[in-house]
Amino acid sequence: MPTRNISLTAEQDAFVETIVEAGEYQNASEALRDALRALQQRRREDALRLQALRAQIKLAAAALDRGDATEVAEDDLAGYLTSLTSARPRKPRRKHAR
Repeated sequence: MPTRNISLTAEQDAFVETIVEAGEYQNASEALRDALRALQQRRREDALRLQALRAQIKLAAAALDRGDATEVAEDDLAGYLTSLTSARPRKPRRKHAR
């Protein structure tokens, strides 16, 4: 496994030490690898949100070109954008009787 030397702030070092001493991780390397996995996941999610936003912008531009658009009030914008990227709830599967 490759090795890297990294610099942490005193606060970050104390946090790593605390979670290792609490038994959440075997060592600092394990804790930092988990933190990097979380960062990677967040970046993937951000990329998906950006992709969804770009798709909605294309749809909105086409709607504007057609003269068919819906206005969203400024105070509703955050909720509207969140609704575009939120996972849709799945319908429960029906069990078949035998």
